Order: sequence, then structure tokens, then C-alpha cells
Amino acid sequence: MGILTSIFVLSFLIFFHELGHFLAARFFGVKVEVFSIGFGSKIFKKIYKGTEYCISAIPLGGYVQMKGQDDSDPTKVSLDSDSYNTKKPWQRIIILFAGPFANFLLAFLLYLAIAQIGINTLSPIIGSVAENTPAFTKGLQANDKILIINDQEVKSWDDVSFFIKNSQGSVVFIIQRAKKNLQVVVQPELKIQKSMFGEDISNRIVGITASGNSFVQTYGFFKSFGFAYDKTLEATTVIVTSLQKLIEGVIPAKDLGGIVSIVQVTSQASEAGIVALFALTALISVNLGVLNLLPIPALDGGHIMFNIYEIIAKKSPSEKMLYRMTVTGWIFLLSLMVFTVFNDIFRIMGDL
Repeated sequence: MGILTSIFVLSFLIFFHELGHFLAARFFGVKVEVFSIGFGSKIFKKIYKGTEYCISAIPLGGYVQMKGQDDSDPTKVSLDSDSYNTKKPWQRIIILFAGPFANFLLAFLLYLAIAQIGINTLSPIIGSVAENTPAFTKGLQANDKILIINDQEVKSWDDVSFFIKNSQGSVVFIIQRAKKNLQVVVQPELKIQKSMFGEDISNRIVGITASGNSFVQTYGFFKSFGFAYDKTLEATTVIVTSLQKLIEGVIPAKDLGGIVSIVQVTSQASEAGIVALFALTALISVNLGVLNLLPIPALDGGHIMFNIYEIIAKKSPSEKMLYRMTVTGWIFLLSLMVFTVFNDIFRIMGDL
């Protein structure tokens, strides 16, 4: 069941991405010849209003084939009025960007749904206070409920962490203890901790941990839009930073995962519940959007790069250069896919 869910999620993400291209192309009068979910031999197809809609055998991608655009042979062009080639560069850029944008939009909608369903969140109740820490010295105790930090209302333990890390100077706590509200002023200390990328970073800490008590946090209609925007932006930032750390060598190449990893984690998320599945799907969707915007020939970002060049140079790239760069892009992407699959296999074998 988990594998079927994974295939469905991947197919849905691909469909949404290609739908973005499709709608933008049709808006600018470009004929879409093929709308395919998957690659390889076509196991289902139907022609409707001049477009062949199909499901192909290998559900690891998908494509929208527009008239005048063929990634397998970029030298094939059409000068008809309904061709991709005859549209202005800025129109082509919008058509290309529409796919990744659809992925960001889908992530936003999923986070919006999560906000309405509710998120299991740690309560702002202290579980333990480490000895010889600022919180211990100032008398904070286990089971104290944190109400306010520096005049900012605290609703969850995430708020506690965020307000302390981003504070300056002393931190003023308003806590509830034995049905009484007390004010405690604590001066955080700097401590070297590991970031999510394994780097040493300096954080302001006071020496408290969460109790583990939790509640389901929901958002009102308007606040849920702010939550969805923040989570989409946060996911985008994490993925972009991860790519930067990968290039810098902070994240080793052996940690890269491919389609097998995606199927595994999606399967696990589906077993954890609908919120976990939505959250993971949103993250994968943002990842798909970001990766497709990379300036690699054969990806949307590469095609956008070619069109920007045309705007600046007042001429399109030569067919020879376009062909060579596109082929190079495909070789790189296929090599990366094979590399990540082998990484996944070795990781699974190591866990056995």
C-alpha cells in the first residue's frame, strides 16, 4: 500500500508541474501535442482537442511536448503561429516558469490544508532544567508553563526556541506555576551546537527542554495563509541552502538520495497519517520546483537561461550550441539519477 501511495504522490506532483506548463502554453496560444505522466511506452492515451493525453510505463517523470519544442532534438523548430518557437522570449519564460511555480503553489495549498487539519505540536511546558545553566540559576522549574517571552505570546515550544535564539540581551519569561504567574529574567549563554547540516553554530540557550506534552494546533482561515506562506518559504530556503552546502562539500555526495529514497520516506509518511503525508508531499513539491529552476540545459531553468540570453543578445543561441548543451544536460541528469539510485541501494544494503 505504501508503494502505491508513493507512486500516486509522485504522479500527482508530476501532473501538477506539467499542468502549469500546459495552462501557460495554452494561454499564449501554443499547441500542446502531448501531455504525458511518465516516460517510455504509453499504456494509456486519449486525444482531445488536438492534444494526446497519456500515461506512460515509467512513472519517474513526465512531460508536456509543445509544438516546436523537442528536448530530444532541440534543432527541430516550427515557425507556425501556434508554435513555441514563434512566441516572444518573455512569453516562453513564463511558460517554462509555470511548471516550477505550480509546484510551489501545490506546496502552499498542502500547507494550507495542514493548517486547517491541525498539527501535533509540543506544548510550551518545561520538562527539565539542566544544572548550572542560566535557567537553573534563575529558578525555572520543571512543569513551568511559559506564557510570554519578551512581551511576545508563546503558543508552542517552537515559539520558545525561536524567541530565545533570536533574542538580544536578557530574556524576560512570564511563566505559570501552581496557578500563579511569575516573571523570571534570564541571561542566555552561547553554546556551540550542530546545525541540520552538521556544521558548528553558536546558539543562545538557557538550559531547558520540553516536557513532551503536546496538543493539536490549528489556525484560523486568514492565519492559515500566513502559516502556509511561511512553511513554503522555509522549505524553499532549506532546499536552496542544502544545494549550496552540497556544492561547498559540507553535505557529502554519498548522502544524496534518489527515487528509491523518495518512495521509502513517502511510504513511511503515509503510515504516519495524512498530515505527515501532506507535509512530505509539500516538501518534495518544493524540491521539484527548485531543482527544475537550476540553470541546467534540459531543465526548465536551462531553457529559461537560453531565453534570457536571447533577450540580452537580441538573438537566439546557435542550433549547434543548443544541441550540445542540451545533450550535456541530459547526460548529467541521467548520470545523477544513476548515482542516486546506487546510493539508495548501498544505503539499504547497509541497513540490512
